[in-house]
Amino acid sequence: MKTVRWFGALALVAFVAPAVSAQPEPPKPGPEHEMLKKLEGTWTLTMKAGGMEHKGTTVYKMELGGLWLGSAMECDLGPAGKFSGKGMDSYDAGKKKFISVWFDSMGTTPMVFEGTYDKEKKALTMTGDAPGPDGKPAKWKSVTTYPDADTVVFSMYVGDGKEPMFVITYKRKK
Repeated sequence: MKTVRWFGALALVAFVAPAVSAQPEPPKPGPEHEMLKKLEGTWTLTMKAGGMEHKGTTVYKMELGGLWLGSAMECDLGPAGKFSGKGMDSYDAGKKKFISVWFDSMGTTPMVFEGTYDKEKKALTMTGDAPGPDGKPAKWKSVTTYPDADTVVFSMYVGDGKEPMFVITYKRKK
């Protein structure tokens, strides 16, 4: 019986070893990931929405081998209560697009976006589909600008809206 087990184990190793060694090299962070890495740290935020202003913080940290920028946001929405969200952002070299996944305390459906960065405008524009404020499927667009190393302005549009639904200005905490 021991001989059969040893033979089985050797056969498994012989079968698995070539498959493991034939695996492609894992992706390595590129210049787009370095751009995301510059956001690491703690940021204060001011969100303007519906004629009101809300304050909060966001913490960014590169994760998963430097391929993803994780974010954790906490914001006080006044009478509406506390708002929290988490995001994961990366660059998909195959698609040549930035990717963003967002989850928050206002829903159970993640928002998934993809888009491109315009170096001249210093703007990252992304689009995706997610439930709208009424719960029905909607098109979303975000435009993130980087006026300087310590300021980020994020504008979110829903549907064909010409005006943003909300704007968040982030300032790096020093």
